[in-house]
Amino acid sequence: MSSGDADDALAVLARERAGALFGYAYLLTGNRDAAADLVQEGLVRTFSRTRTGFAPDDAERYVRRAMLTAYLDGARRAARWARVRHLFGSSDDEPAAPSPEAAVTAATDVRLALLRLSPTERSVAVLRYAEDLPVAEVAARLHLAEGTVKRYLSDARHRLEPLLGPMPEADDEVVVELTPRRGRPPAPDERPLRRDVPREDMSARAAPSAAPRRRPR
Repeated sequence: MSSGDADDALAVLARERAGALFGYAYLLTGNRDAAADLVQEGLVRTFSRTRTGFAPDDAERYVRRAMLTAYLDGARRAARWARVRHLFGSSDDEPAAPSPEAAVTAATDVRLALLRLSPTERSVAVLRYAEDLPVAEVAARLHLAEGTVKRYLSDARHRLEPLLGPMPEADDEVVVELTPRRGRPPAPDERPLRRDVPREDMSARAAPSAAPRRRPR
């Protein structure tokens, strides 16, 4: 990719796709400042070096992939820091728990709902539901097995639905039901015994038969 092609592709992205890139970053980070930083990081990672076979028309796809990688890298660093932060001082700077009023508001806010997911669950959900990528493509981008992606999707849906309402299932998402559905007809061996037989009839049926005749000698 020549310098001129890179400048042209960057100019087109800045002019036509800046809002879409920022919205994608905002879904991942849940913070406007962090989203702006993530867009900048994705642009720097994409255009700071020459790529073999890079097509300017595919620039946005490369930038989004770079943003996703940068976000996951940052989430891993934050997780490692959270495990050792207590060794370096107090945690007085931790944010306070949200008020009940804020929790009610969060139930209708997609951004806050996504923040309840783990970084990997959030990435999988954004790629599948926001970008409408098939499971196979999500797995390829995140370097995960397709079965693992389906599990993350299922976990994300179970966490998001209480806040956002029912979510459409992906066509290629497999949902395994481990418990029987309510109201299903009982299996043949589970059906109760009939109760319409009179008690005296039941006792008659249960009475022993007459003793057998003794054989003559």
